Amino acid sequence: MNNKEIYKEKSKQTFSNQARIYETTYNGNHAKKLYSYVIEMVNNFNFKKVLDVGCGTGIILSLLSKNESISLSGVDLSENMLKIAKQKLDDRVELKIGDSEQLPWKNNTFDAIICTDSFHHYPEPEKVLGEMARVLKSSGHIIIGDPWMMAPFRQVANFMLKYGNSGDYRIYSKAEISNLLLKSGFASVKWSRVNHNSFIVTAEINK
Repeated sequence: MNNKEIYKEKSKQTFSNQARIYETTYNGNHAKKLYSYVIEMVNNFNFKKVLDVGCGTGIILSLLSKNESISLSGVDLSENMLKIAKQKLDDRVELKIGDSEQLPWKNNTFDAIICTDSFHHYPEPEKVLGEMARVLKSSGHIIIGDPWMMAPFRQVANFMLKYGNSGDYRIYSKAEISNLLLKSGFASVKWSRVNHNSFIVTAEINK
């Protein structure tokens, strides 16, 4: 197992262990602060087919499912997290266990992809963005909400992540996440801080 696979295994183990209590943990509470912003963006763009990458226990999918005009799907690496998600979601929401680097859907399937508090776990972010671009329709959108820290705290935190067991891989600056998106074929990148320790970035795929 190479170093990057180790990060994935740590993430899988962390969230499998936390599945039943995730929504009361620091991770769960951090993610909750992003949900309203992501949902507002989904509704404003009027998307019809949405994929949640790193869907966890399905909270945001449950909130989005109140809009019956949206077709929803979710994928997560942790089977335990998906078991919790299935308990709160009906069969209208498609859930699959899978790796964000190999999304189990065909090309040009979704109008939008959301990824809330999950992207910083991905040790191969370029591969993940490539997969997201593949399953998005032409002019499809991506919405990523993730942790944020100002320099130099971000650099210190990223150094310490190498020695942690949570599976966190990297906290991104505005320039870093924006450049990753542009290099992966996305355009119209818009980044904003939404609170003292989180950001949301949106972009559109060029095909």
